[in-house]
Amino acid sequence: MGALAVLLTSGCSIGSTGEVSKEEVAKKASEALGKQVGREPDDVTCDKGLKAEAGETVRCELTADGQTYGLTVTAKSVEGGKVDMDFKVDDTPKS
Repeated sequence: MGALAVLLTSGCSIGSTGEVSKEEVAKKASEALGKQVGREPDDVTCDKGLKAEAGETVRCELTADGQTYGLTVTAKSVEGGKVDMDFKVDDTPKS
């Protein structure tokens, strides 16, 4: 999973709070990573939701093969009630 330092993009609906919930961000990150590497990580968790504003970011963690990596989720664009997100996995696992 460490070699996966590429940007992945996925769209997600905005909730009534003006953000994508942390659960939805984690779900979309897991799905996008699964498409990229052929299987989803064991777990993805985010501390908070992603504000529906271009350029906003949230940090998450993913676990795969017993290793934990940081993950940055960025709102790439917001259009028609949907947020396009980029996902970037850190180059090295957390210690």
